[in-house]
Amino acid sequence: MEDNIKIIAQNKKAFHDYFVLESYEAGIELVGTEVKSLRQGKCNLKDSWCNVVDGELLLNGMHISPYDHGNIFNKDPMRVRKLLMHKKEIMKLYGKVKQEGLTLIPLSIYFKKGRAKVKVGLCKGKKNYDKREIAARKEADRKIEREMKSKRNTTT
Repeated sequence: MEDNIKIIAQNKKAFHDYFVLESYEAGIELVGTEVKSLRQGKCNLKDSWCNVVDGELLLNGMHISPYDHGNIFNKDPMRVRKLLMHKKEIMKLYGKVKQEGLTLIPLSIYFKKGRAKVKVGLCKGKKNYDKREIAARKEADRKIEREMKSKRNTTT
């Protein structure tokens, strides 16, 4: 059975700046007007990150625009939000972040079976030479693909 997944926002900058080693799914604690705003697609993960404080996984820097029809019930768009995961998973991530110098970055936010979920990546930072190498590899692949396409067109 296929899960009904609706992607709201993706953090493309995270894939540019980090190597994603592992990814985890976490629930997110929201208030009603934030959920309505998410359903409208008004979310930005660009400069967001996660950290563990007192055994809780917190999401910082995510912007959810205030709901249009939400008067006094709207919360601060940049407030810190709690992510919901099992305690064992949180402590395992905390250990890896502390020992290995890795970072927790939200990769995407989506609705799965009507509930808001966040895909959190355990990431390692890229150096500038890594970024240049990846860009060169992509350009070479594009060039090869163009050549293959032109060869196919000339033979038919």
